[in-house]
Amino acid sequence: MNDSFRGDEGQEREVELPAPTAWPIVLAFGVALGFAGLATSGVLTLIGAVLAVAGVVGWFGQTFPHSVEVRAPVEAEAFVPRTSRASVERLSIPGDVGRPQLPLEFYPVSAGVRGGVAGAVAMAVLAAVYGVLSGHGIWYPINLLAAGFFPSAAGMSTAELSAFYPAAFGIALVIHSITSLLVGVLYGAMLPMLPRHPVLLGGVVAPLLWTGLLHSTLSLINPVMAARIAWGWFLLSQIAYGLVAGFVVSRRQRVPTAQPIPLPIRAGVEAPGLIPESPTKERKHAG
Repeated sequence: MNDSFRGDEGQEREVELPAPTAWPIVLAFGVALGFAGLATSGVLTLIGAVLAVAGVVGWFGQTFPHSVEVRAPVEAEAFVPRTSRASVERLSIPGDVGRPQLPLEFYPVSAGVRGGVAGAVAMAVLAAVYGVLSGHGIWYPINLLAAGFFPSAAGMSTAELSAFYPAAFGIALVIHSITSLLVGVLYGAMLPMLPRHPVLLGGVVAPLLWTGLLHSTLSLINPVMAARIAWGWFLLSQIAYGLVAGFVVSRRQRVPTAQPIPLPIRAGVEAPGLIPESPTKERKHAG
C-alpha cells in the first residue's frame, strides 16, 4: 500500500487501500456449509464446496496478477486527549533510577493478616446468625463446613448436623482460619493494584465471582454442603468478609515497593545520564 499526495501541499491526502470485496465471506460461508453437510446431508456439502471454490477464485482474481485497489482520502484530525480526572498524576521514585515499577507502594503482610482475621470474625458472626434464624443452631454451618472430611456426613439428617461435634468444630476452625488468612494476605497484596474504589471492587465484585465459581464446583468439593447451603447467606458472608477485610487493610500504612535498579548503576559503571557527575568534574569542565 502506497501513500500519495494529490495537488499542492496542504491539500487533501490520499492512500491506496485494497478494494472492498465480498468473496472472503462467500469462501467462509462455503466452508462452514460444507462441514455442516457432513453431519446433515451430502447436498449441503456439495453446495458448500461450490461456494468455497467460487470464493477462492473470485478472491484471488482481485489479487493476482495485480491487486485491485481504491484511493481513499485521509482527513487530518488533531488528536485531543481527554480524561475524567482533574489532573494527570506524574509518578516519580527517589533517585530517578529508571522506569518505576507499579505499584509504588503496597500493604505489608501484617495488614493482610489483620484483614483476614477481621473478615473471618465477620463471616463467623453471619454464619451463627444464619444458624439461629434458620432454626438449625449455630453448629449447623460449622458442621457443613467440615462435612467434606467425614464420609458419614452424607447420610446425616438436619438434626444430626445441628449437634456439636468436637472433631468437626476443630476441622472447621482450621479450614476457616487458614482460608481467611490466605485470602486476607492476597487481598492486601492486590488492593493497591485495583482501580478506583478498591474496597468496593474487592468487597462486592470479587465475592460475586467467587460465589459463582463455588456454586458450580462445590458439588465436587463438598457434596453435603452444596446440597444444604443457603447461597444467599453465603454470598452475604463473602461480601461482609471482603468489606471488613478491605477496610482493615486500607487503614494500614503502606510501604514503598523495592524498585529495580539498572545494571550499570548496580555495577558502579559511570554511564552518562545514569550517574550524576561529581562537583570536582563539573569544575574541571567549567575551567
